[in-house]
Amino acid sequence: MDTLLAGLTIVEASRAVAVRYCGRLFAQMGATVVRAPIVGGGGGVDTAIGYGGAAGEAYGRWLDHRKVADAPGPVDLVIAGLDAQGVTAGEAVAAELGASLLALRWFHADGPWADWQGCDELIHALTGMAHSFGAVEGPPTLAQGHAPQVTGAVVAFNAGLAALMANPRPKRIEANVYEAYMCLTEPGAISALMLGGEGIRLGVNRHAPIYPCSSYRSKDGWIGVTTVTPGQWRGLCNIIGRPELGPELKYNTTLERLVFADEIDAIITPLFLTRTTAEWVALGESARVPITDMPDLAAMPDVPHWAQRGAFGPFDAGGARAPTLPYRATFTGRPVPAFETSGPEAPFAGLKVVDFTMGWAGPLCTRWFADLGADVVKIESDAHPDWWRGWELDQSGDPPPRETKFAFISVNRNKRGVLLDLASPQGVAQARELVARADVLVENFAAGVMEKLGLGPEARRALNPNLISVSMPAFGNDGPASGIRAYGSTVEQASGLPYANGYEHWPPAIQHVAYGDPLVGLFGASAAFAALRGRDRLGGCEVDMTQVGVLHQYAADALVAQQLSPTRLPRTGNRRPRAAPVCVVPALGVDEWLTVAVYDDAAWRGLCGVLGRPDWAGLDLAGRAAEADAIEAVIAAWAADQLATDAAETLQAAGVAAAQIQRIDVLGYDPQLMAASFWVPTSRRYVGDHIISAAPFAYDAARPAIRWPAPTLGEHTEEVLAEL
Repeated sequence: MDTLLAGLTIVEASRAVAVRYCGRLFAQMGATVVRAPIVGGGGGVDTAIGYGGAAGEAYGRWLDHRKVADAPGPVDLVIAGLDAQGVTAGEAVAAELGASLLALRWFHADGPWADWQGCDELIHALTGMAHSFGAVEGPPTLAQGHAPQVTGAVVAFNAGLAALMANPRPKRIEANVYEAYMCLTEPGAISALMLGGEGIRLGVNRHAPIYPCSSYRSKDGWIGVTTVTPGQWRGLCNIIGRPELGPELKYNTTLERLVFADEIDAIITPLFLTRTTAEWVALGESARVPITDMPDLAAMPDVPHWAQRGAFGPFDAGGARAPTLPYRATFTGRPVPAFETSGPEAPFAGLKVVDFTMGWAGPLCTRWFADLGADVVKIESDAHPDWWRGWELDQSGDPPPRETKFAFISVNRNKRGVLLDLASPQGVAQARELVARADVLVENFAAGVMEKLGLGPEARRALNPNLISVSMPAFGNDGPASGIRAYGSTVEQASGLPYANGYEHWPPAIQHVAYGDPLVGLFGASAAFAALRGRDRLGGCEVDMTQVGVLHQYAADALVAQQLSPTRLPRTGNRRPRAAPVCVVPALGVDEWLTVAVYDDAAWRGLCGVLGRPDWAGLDLAGRAAEADAIEAVIAAWAADQLATDAAETLQAAGVAAAQIQRIDVLGYDPQLMAASFWVPTSRRYVGDHIISAAPFAYDAARPAIRWPAPTLGEHTEEVLAEL
C-alpha cells in the first residue's frame, strides 16, 4: 500500500493530532507529505498529546513517520485546522500554493458551537459516547486517547482523496470532528428519535441491546465473549457445560438476557475460570461463538497473530513499535486506464460497486461510494438478509419488522438492493456476472465465506482482473486467529483498548456495543479509495484488512506509552497525564453531567476566574494534577445548581473547553447538528417520514446528495438483473 498515492504532494498546516493523522495516512500510502512550519488550530507541543512527556513525543514521531520537511513541485492539497484560526492560516497557505484546502474543524462553521474550544473529551461528551460508558451511578466515563480526532482524520482523508480524483477538483473540502465521531451513535440517535426511548447507562461492560458482551477471567487471562443470535447463545451454553440454559425462555433474546445479566453472570463467570484463554478461544471457534483473547497493551505487539501479519513495526530510532496500516494489498501489476471522474457533486459517478456486506462496518464503507455517486448494488438473500434488518426468526407482521430498522436504513441509502439465491447455480452465476462488471467489491464476511460461495480472491481475479476487492474480517484472512468469529465488540476486546479506558478496579472495559464497526467502515473506504487512485499504475488488487488492526490505530498512543514505561500503564478514568483538570461532575437534574478539560495555562486562568479562585491561577500542569481532587470538588460545587448547558456556555465564554454530557436520545435535536443541516428529512416505504444523517463532509460548501433511501429487501432485483 505504500506506493498507491505516489505523485500526490500534501502540505500540513497544523500540529493538531487530527491533521497529522490525516497526513500520516497520505504519507504511509506513498504521497509526499510536507510538515509546514505553522502551528495553530488546537495543536501544541507534543508533550501535550498522547500520554504526555516522552510518550507524547514518541506518539508525535509516529504521527509524522515518513513525512518530509520540504518538497519541490506543485502541491495538491493543504490540510488545516482545527479551529477558525487554524483554518484561516491554512487558507493563506493554500492560496499561496494554488492547492485545494482540506479544512478540518472541531465543529461545523454553522451552529452555536462553531467557535467553542474543542478537545477529544468534549466530543466524547457531546456525541453520546461518554454517557453510556461507566458505572450506573456515574460519573460517565471519557475514553482515553484521541479517538475523535483520529476519526475526524479518516473522514477528512476519505473526503480529501475522493476530491483529488474529481474533475474538476473542489477548491475547498470541509469536515469536522464532531460530525465524524457521530458515526458511532448516528444509528442509535435516529432510532431513539423515531421510535422513542432514552439513553441509559447499564454499567461496566453492559451495552444495549447485546448480552453477553463482556470480559471474563479465564484460568490464565481475560477473554471477550459476545453472543447475538439464538444459535450463538445455545453454542455458548453448550461449551460451558450448561446446555439447559440455551432453550430457557427468559434468556431467549439478547434484550431478555440483558435484563437477567446479573443472574447469568453469577452462573457463567466461575465457569470461565476452569479453562485457559486458548482453550476457550478454540471452543468458541468450534461452536461458532465469538470468543477472543484479550491481550494487554504490553503483550499486544508480540501476539503471534499480529507478529505474523506485520501489524507492528518500528517508526523511529528509539526502537519502539507501533501499529502499521491495518490493511495489506496484492496487485495484478496490469495498469488499468483511469476511469472518467465527474465533478465534486458526484466524483464517483459511473463506478460500479458490488456490496456483499452486512451489519455496520461494510455497509458504512460502501455508503461512502454511494454518497459520492457510484452505483452500489447491495446483495442479499431471503435466507440471509442483512442482519441489521433483524436477526429475529419471526419476521411476520405489517409492516415487516426487517423493513423498519433505522440502523439498517441509516447506512444503506443511495444503494440498489438485489435478492440473489447464492445457494443456487443461477444465483451464483448472477453474482459472478455482477462481479465481472464491477470496479469495486466489498465484503465483511468471516474469513473463508467468499471462497465457499465460489467468489474468493482467485475466482474474482479470473472473472475481473481490474477489480478492487476489499475484504475486512476481524482478524484478517490469514494468521492463527483468522478463524475467530467477531462483532464490533469482539474487535474492541481484542485491540488492547479495554486496558487503557476506565478505572483500575474495573475489568477490561469496552466503551460501546460495537465500537469497531463504524470505524472499520471508514478505514475500509480509505483503503478502497487509495486502491482506486493507484489502479492506473498498479492494476486491480485484493485488500486484506483487519478490523482489530483498525482499533490498534486508536490505541497507538497507549501502545507506545506502554513500551516506554517500566510498569503497567495505570487506568485513570477521566483524568489525563497531558491535561488537568479533566473531569466529569454532576450538574442540576437527574443524571445530568458537565465535562471540563483544561489543556493550557490560558484556559486554566479562565477557569480560575469563573470559580473565583485567583489563588490557583499560577499552578502549572503538575501543580494542577497534584490538586486534582480539590479542583474537581470546587468545580462540582460550582456546577451543582446549574444546568449543564448553562455551565458549559459560561466556561466556553471564558475560554475553557467544557460541554454537557449528552444522551443518545437528544442527538436528533442537538442544536449544533440541526443548525449545520446534519439531520436531513426524508421518507421511505414502510416507515414514512424520518431523518437521516448527511455525509460528514462538504465540497465547496455542498454536502453530497441523498438521492434515495435504503432499499427494501430486493427492491431493485428486476432492474439490476435486466442490465446483465
